[in-house]
Amino acid sequence: MPAEWEPHDAIWLGWKGNELTQFQPGIVKLIKTLTPHVSVKIAVSSDNLKLKAKKYLYNQNVDSSKVSFHVIPGDQYWIRDYGAAFLVNNKGELGVADFGFDQYGLPEFLRLMHNNNTDSINKYIKLRINPKTAQVDSLMAKVENAVINKTSVVHEGGNIEVNGKGTLIVCESAVLDRNPNKNKDFIEDEFKRVLGVSNVIWLKQSLADDPNGFYRRIIGNYVGGGVQHSDEFVRFSDANTILLAWVNEDEKDLNPINRINFERMSENLRILENATDQDGKPFNIIKVPLPELITKEIKATKNINFSKYSLDLDPNWFLPSERPKEGDTLLRIPAASYLNYLVTNNLVVLPTYTRMGTSEKTEKQVEKIFKEQFSGRKIVFIDFMPQNWDGGGIHCSTQQQPKRILSK
Repeated sequence: MPAEWEPHDAIWLGWKGNELTQFQPGIVKLIKTLTPHVSVKIAVSSDNLKLKAKKYLYNQNVDSSKVSFHVIPGDQYWIRDYGAAFLVNNKGELGVADFGFDQYGLPEFLRLMHNNNTDSINKYIKLRINPKTAQVDSLMAKVENAVINKTSVVHEGGNIEVNGKGTLIVCESAVLDRNPNKNKDFIEDEFKRVLGVSNVIWLKQSLADDPNGFYRRIIGNYVGGGVQHSDEFVRFSDANTILLAWVNEDEKDLNPINRINFERMSENLRILENATDQDGKPFNIIKVPLPELITKEIKATKNINFSKYSLDLDPNWFLPSERPKEGDTLLRIPAASYLNYLVTNNLVVLPTYTRMGTSEKTEKQVEKIFKEQFSGRKIVFIDFMPQNWDGGGIHCSTQQQPKRILSK
């Protein structure tokens, strides 16, 4: 699997219908930012949705000459996670790593939700998992005439971080949650086989605001939903340099979320400091500030107004041990991180958080880091908050298709 900063033929996006129209302004901005640098391919689940998406983009003055649509059944939006993880061999042939997909560990979440009641677990799996979604990656492979490397390991693309030379970083909590009946050695061997890597680094946990499940009580009245992915907190910027999300010592006690993130990232830092790349060399590690904690006061209620963009949550969406009472006031937090960025041809696209309270000073510091790490590329910040509230971001919403380049 090539590193993300290597040349791309295209960037894939998914498209949601009317239920997630709040995502669309960010997607339009993203497409307009991408198309001067790379072609965009949009996966849609039906011909009808394709027509609606085309009309919307036309009305938003999107240049259609560098945008193509592909009808691929299944859920589409978070294409990083269940779409094709593209590979290239030394003959310049395209491949795809075809992992299993179980709706972000839904079976394990339902096991906890329903106290191991098999009938209830099976009932809700049938209601909430679209079997076509697990086929999106293989259908994308067919569109591109790519070879498929299939594995029984359940895994999402947002938890794949490679340096293009043979090293993979994953978040252990997510991997083990998705594969409760597989041992770590087997999983690691499968990563090596289907991704073409030789060295796997296991980091323990992602950020507190990216908890494992929809929805979770994180600590106290802080709640949110997420999937524990590596692309929220750790990224390669070159083959030997790692960017790590960070909370400074003097900010760790500002709130309980900062404290958890400080402890988790400190543990991950220790692991990375003791790790080596595929050639046995230590890494250069750069700490990237997290945005200021974003909170929204919401209600736990069964009477959510779905006709409006509400962030309120139904108490029944929580595990019994974490469930709020009807009418409780909660502090909802989004999955917000500067490391959920996308690198493509001559461009880096990052989320901006100044509108949500992060200081201009902090964002300028982040920009400086990225200008140094991705010298010569244009750095663009865009607002992607609706996706952050839904547990994802820019990187989660995209999937790069590498150029087919022959090795020398």
